[in-house]
Amino acid sequence: MSRTKTAPQPGGRSLKRRLMDNWQLYAMLLVPMVLTIIYKYIPMYGIQIAFRDYKASRGFTGSEWIGLEWFRRFFSAPNFGRMMRNTILLSLYSLLWSFPIPIILALMMNQMRFHRFKRFTQTVLYAPHFISTMVICGMIRIFLSPSGGLINLIAGTSIDFLTESNAFRTIYIASGIWQDAGWGIIVYMATLANIDTSLYEAAKVDGASLFQRIIHIDIPELTSIMVLNLIMSAGGLMNVGFEKVWLLQTDLNKATSDVIAVYVYQQGIEHAKYSYSTAVGLFNTVINIILLLVVNKIAGRISEDTSFI
Repeated sequence: MSRTKTAPQPGGRSLKRRLMDNWQLYAMLLVPMVLTIIYKYIPMYGIQIAFRDYKASRGFTGSEWIGLEWFRRFFSAPNFGRMMRNTILLSLYSLLWSFPIPIILALMMNQMRFHRFKRFTQTVLYAPHFISTMVICGMIRIFLSPSGGLINLIAGTSIDFLTESNAFRTIYIASGIWQDAGWGIIVYMATLANIDTSLYEAAKVDGASLFQRIIHIDIPELTSIMVLNLIMSAGGLMNVGFEKVWLLQTDLNKATSDVIAVYVYQQGIEHAKYSYSTAVGLFNTVINIILLLVVNKIAGRISEDTSFI
């Protein structure tokens, strides 16, 4: 009796064969993998100094192991509560106000029919993203100057807004929206451009208004990318932009501008407390990871096709 041959199963090729057939793609993949390992994973070896009394002359392993002492010292710091509150509120308000703006702009621009005006508007919105943070902060100081500043000239006042603690969060969030909202619409515009135009035509035939087409066609198409961006934003919720806060911070607005990122810089660079600043930074990173996992879990329960981890 002859032995029956089993037909090869789809995708049943050996790993070696797949590597040989697509070696160019795998070779290209090696470059980002190597860079990620060198610049992201290898430096993790230095995290251990958060648990040591690190002395540069003794090295990592030669420094005394003190466990969670630096973390306890941070939790008992007089300004711990203020830093945590400012970091969380500044990040949360930034996410609350900044996240929907690119979506709204993308939906509005998707309805524009004059292509020249549309391209001009896109260029105007993109441009602030390419201005450095240093220049942005210089412009903010000029606009808010109590003597000749644009805002004070319009309002007819002479207020130094950067010395007002209550105004710092508004300044930080508003300038962030102006700088990054235009750049944030790119991914949403690309998603909207891939929508089948026959859906719009069918909706028009059925008598759907512009608002109804946006609600029932555009927004459902954007849901997945919106959730992905929300997860990515939540993963960096505690990472308040250090440069802008540092450049706009004054002694009079520290009540709302004193955040963890600035504290890490001050302790690590200015005071050379490397172990202490590493412990604070590690604590901040752990909180970010927890937030990322929680938001991803919630997003996965809301929509079955948006679980990315």
